[in-house]
Amino acid sequence: MTPFGERLRALRAERGISLQDMAAGLGVSSAYLSALEHGHRGKPNRRFVHQVCQFLGIIWDDAEALQRLADLSHPKAVVDTAGLSPRKTEFANRLAEEIANLPEGRVAGWLAQLNGSEGLD
Repeated sequence: MTPFGERLRALRAERGISLQDMAAGLGVSSAYLSALEHGHRGKPNRRFVHQVCQFLGIIWDDAEALQRLADLSHPKAVVDTAGLSPRKTEFANRLAEEIANLPEGRVAGWLAQLNGSEGLD
């Protein structure tokens, strides 16, 4: 599941909207919406996120937050380390190898540091 998919599913649940009803309201198939929620589709484009916001009545800061989650929701992330130090390239490759095995608590800590604009020194 991606951050956007997780939030979309939570928003639907909070409002008591079925997958089928939301899909119909957005003009997409329920299979597409399900795949998006489960991280089996690429990140949604801005137009789709805007449609979701309109459908759910999401505005301002909440709409921007949902767009940010969409931007961070590509299920096959690529890290371009060209021009970076060998250590940063090694880190990116080791992370790719080990990400599935990392404890959720450690990942949450790193995300908190990144989201707080703190370095990971």
